[in-house]
Amino acid sequence: LCFTGFCMFVLSLVKKHYRLQFYMFAWTHVTLLITVTQSHLVIQNLFEGMIWFLVPISSVICNDITAYIFGFFFGRTPLIKLSPKKTWEGFIGGFFSTVVFGFIFSYFLAQHQYFVCPVEYNSETNRFVTECEPSELFQMKKYSVPPLLQAVLGWEVVNMYPFQMHSIALSTFASLIGPFGGFFASGFKRAFKIKDFADTIPGHGGIMDRFDCQYLMATFVHVYITSFIRGPNPSKLLKQLLILQPEQQLSVYKTLKSHLVEKGILQPSLRG
Repeated sequence: LCFTGFCMFVLSLVKKHYRLQFYMFAWTHVTLLITVTQSHLVIQNLFEGMIWFLVPISSVICNDITAYIFGFFFGRTPLIKLSPKKTWEGFIGGFFSTVVFGFIFSYFLAQHQYFVCPVEYNSETNRFVTECEPSELFQMKKYSVPPLLQAVLGWEVVNMYPFQMHSIALSTFASLIGPFGGFFASGFKRAFKIKDFADTIPGHGGIMDRFDCQYLMATFVHVYITSFIRGPNPSKLLKQLLILQPEQQLSVYKTLKSHLVEKGILQPSLRG
């Protein structure tokens, strides 16, 4: 379909209108990149577990609200010319508030399978399910408190979920980099001399005005999961093996057996 559209575009080129046509062609692809690609990443994050969607999106919302509150009450120093109402006080206050919120919010979500289990399709029941044995990320562990904090908190050991450590990274991105999505949107609107993208929500603009930071966040979360979280999944690998032809399954079995014998895990005399 993509190649068909490309060919039709080339065939539709009209003399003296090349620049306008390529201009529209570029805008179309930029729009697709921003909306379709980012929306795809949001869906991918959802399938990794609801917690990977709720914590980031809630962190962005929290940062937006707390930055406004701190800026309203304590704001004195302008942050960026694109948004004169944004202040350093609001930016810094929003950062610390968001990190604390993400840490606490992830603690409550990590306790429930519905939020932490990957979404998988069950062919027998013909529906999506969120049932699993929670991974190590969502199992309570003990951590030693750094010496500097021991004097302040009075604790030597704390119980927490490993995911809470990752929530700090997500909240930090939502607080430090996420707002630049809003700054980008502000610059875009100023370039076209408009106040809001639409008037869907009275006093708050259109839908895009509420999601100007979310797309950046979705990309970061997807890259974060791919780089630091996602690992080999035995259940998915087993499903792929069962699809193979019997001869191919036997070949995989012999190769795996030979590898395990070399590692000393299986005895050479073991029959199978």
